[in-house]
Amino acid sequence: MNRYVAYYRVSTASQGRSGLGLAAQQTKIETFLSDGDEVIAEFVEVQSGKSDTREQLWKAIAHAKKHDAKILIAKLDRFSRKVSFIAGIMEQGIGLVVAEMPHASDFQLHIFAALAQEERRLISERTRSALAEAKKQGVILGKNAAALKERHCQQALDYARSVEPILMPLARQGWSFTAIAEQLNMAGIHAAKGGRFTAQTVKNIVVRLRVEDLRHAR
Repeated sequence: MNRYVAYYRVSTASQGRSGLGLAAQQTKIETFLSDGDEVIAEFVEVQSGKSDTREQLWKAIAHAKKHDAKILIAKLDRFSRKVSFIAGIMEQGIGLVVAEMPHASDFQLHIFAALAQEERRLISERTRSALAEAKKQGVILGKNAAALKERHCQQALDYARSVEPILMPLARQGWSFTAIAEQLNMAGIHAAKGGRFTAQTVKNIVVRLRVEDLRHAR
């Protein structure tokens, strides 16, 4: 029999009151539980994922330690958006189980978190660049910003998919990002904006493809 302390996080008080977000997390955990498993306590945090201030989480960890249980969460991104935060919690000596990735090891959870964090950084960076360029061209920002962000992300993904058959087999064989970039340049393949590939360009594409595949695998 496995003993768990369930931890849920919602971003706003209204989500907590209405069950929006919370209900979905509870459903994932209920689906994950097997006969004989026991949730001995539940803690709900109303806090932005950008913040590491987690009063309820620390209460959940203390309760889990006291009763020899593991922390059970629905999704990794409901827990935190920072690799450093997730690593710090794991170092508390408490087991962390993710309902939608039940067989993931601690090492794999670190990798998934790192990929997701890098993807968010890349999206943010590209969005800022796109918005700055749009502003230069006199585009009125605000209501158009979300659509611009979505369109930019889809274009980047479409390009990544177009070079995936060439790039990913090399990555799986252990080629360095620099070596892959050189190979693509030698083959006369252009990067998304028409320039040459660099190690960073290749890394960005690999991260995007892996994160997208992880999303579809869930």
